[in-house]
Amino acid sequence: MRAAAFLLLALWLAQAPAWAAESTLQQQQAEARRNREALRERIAKLEKQIQSAEASRRDVTVALKESETAISELDRRLAELADENRRAGDALEDVRKRIGEQSEELKRRQQHLADQLRAQYAGGLSPWAALLSGDDPQDIARELGYLEYVARAQAEALRAVRATLDELRRLQAEAHAHEASLQKLAEETGKRREELQARQAERQAVLERIEQELRQQRGEARNLARNEEQLGKLVEQLAAAIVQEEEAARRRAEEARRQAEERRRAEERRKAEERRKAEEQRREEERRLSEAQRQAAEARRAEEARREREARLAEQKRLQSIELPAELKGLPRPLPWPVRGEIHGRFGMERPEGGTWRGIVLRAAQGTRVAAVAPGRVVYAGWLASFGNLMIIDHGEKFLSVYAYNQGLLKQVGDSVKAGEAVATVGATGGQVEPGLYFEIRHQGKPVNPLLWLGGQ
Repeated sequence: MRAAAFLLLALWLAQAPAWAAESTLQQQQAEARRNREALRERIAKLEKQIQSAEASRRDVTVALKESETAISELDRRLAELADENRRAGDALEDVRKRIGEQSEELKRRQQHLADQLRAQYAGGLSPWAALLSGDDPQDIARELGYLEYVARAQAEALRAVRATLDELRRLQAEAHAHEASLQKLAEETGKRREELQARQAERQAVLERIEQELRQQRGEARNLARNEEQLGKLVEQLAAAIVQEEEAARRRAEEARRQAEERRRAEERRKAEERRKAEEQRREEERRLSEAQRQAAEARRAEEARREREARLAEQKRLQSIELPAELKGLPRPLPWPVRGEIHGRFGMERPEGGTWRGIVLRAAQGTRVAAVAPGRVVYAGWLASFGNLMIIDHGEKFLSVYAYNQGLLKQVGDSVKAGEAVATVGATGGQVEPGLYFEIRHQGKPVNPLLWLGGQ
């Protein structure tokens, strides 16, 4: 309705006859002013709603603790399932190898027994044949002794075949058990991965809903501000129209000067045309100059970016060359970076929300593995407001390293870690919009500049 009123007033200005009364213009000017004040009140109310929505977003961010903690637990369980799956696969491969070895052993023993039976049959050896042969009793005794030895060997071979068959049955049962375990692990891994994706989608939907509401309210505020500006221009145009109407009345009272006034206006139009052409020429020259300035500014920005990169490298080298006090030499240098990424927040600089940075922020893709910078023991692994999923590692000599904003924590309190071992995954928890890692080094509980220890990227 306000836009329609503005349009009707603008059309009236374009089509109003020269003889319109001054009081009508003043009434329209007063109406436009009232509309402008109403718009300002609406804008003020909408700004309060936007502030309330911002506060709601912060409250919802804190309320995401349960979801983000669940995501961390799912991430850690998936890592454990991957380890269990690998161990079960290795065990199954070992069992299959042993089954192959036992199968070969069974074939060898069966062949050996068959060879013995064929040899005995081909030689015609049997205790009855020896007793009925009529040979010398001593020869018969020797043959019977030999037959006893052969019988014991055959019995031993049969026992070995039975033992090999029993071992094969046991190994096959163990292989079936490992295969069933692998199947269960695969099913649980699929369920955990689906649950992780659902949790992440739920968290993203909450954040997107809040952002959508804020975008709509801000867009409405911008539209209202434009309408208020247009109403302001309408008030000014009405005031100018009133002045022009008064001027026309004075011109009608001075009919005698009409022709001179027309000549004067014709001269003004001619000069206005000349000024217009001169203005167009000036604007063209300004455009060319602006284009040249733009190109120069781009070149200057590129040079400034190059100098900034060189300054960062020089600053990093300078920090590496600083001789640390004796009490800070308990942590060796240089340390590996916990994750590769662009540095946004820097130690000692002012934070956008107030205060100063006590560490650095490294931008990296979500899910990237975060590595421990030195060997130590996990002393904290949980969710903390403004830090999200947080891990703290004790490296001894009163040195601690802090890892925040994580999507998942892969270690638990009490776990020992090695330098370079994955301990978490990069995320955007704790109310962050972009994924990254917040990293600190502390000595005796006080934050120190981590760039003094980290090597070159």
